[in-house]
Amino acid sequence: MTLSIRNMVCDRCKRVVREELEKLGLTVGRVELGEVDITNIPSPAELAVIRQMLQANGFDLVDDKKQALVEHIKILLINEIQHLKGERQASENYSTFLERKLGYEYSYLSNLFSVNEGHTLEKYTIALKIEKVKEWLRYDELTLSEIAWRLNYSSVQHLSTQFRQVVGLTPGQFRKATQVDRRNLDALFIKKSGHPDETE
Repeated sequence: MTLSIRNMVCDRCKRVVREELEKLGLTVGRVELGEVDITNIPSPAELAVIRQMLQANGFDLVDDKKQALVEHIKILLINEIQHLKGERQASENYSTFLERKLGYEYSYLSNLFSVNEGHTLEKYTIALKIEKVKEWLRYDELTLSEIAWRLNYSSVQHLSTQFRQVVGLTPGQFRKATQVDRRNLDALFIKKSGHPDETE
């Protein structure tokens, strides 16, 4: 059985979910961002325990197909932008990439994402890209031109303008700053309840 899990955005998340499920006595197979295969089919009572454990660790079970699709969108974008998986063709923008990978028109994916997440897919993509730009600026190993190209910006000016709008500093000012404003990927958007991926 495959469990769809919300907020699994990094390798540490995969490790925590695997360890916690194994503590519950479940046999865990494949663990990917957003999905875990278990060999046994849990009863409703066991699913409630699994959900409680996941929530205690900042995750949650995804019960409906539309929410699972939204999580799949997030995972694809995180893999491409943060983990540089390279499934997106160099000339392909992110909307075309999502259409190709998921088999739905971008307008449907975008509307579904907005309804389920409370913010636009474009805003989420920009937030992921800006966090990656911050990381690369901190390491000071890439030029702005290289960063712009790797993240599919049309120009360095476009990257710089978007960065300044989101962060409040130019990339150069950020590179020189001593305090770094980096955010966890699972906390890019926070709802009043304090759970990641929720908006006010």
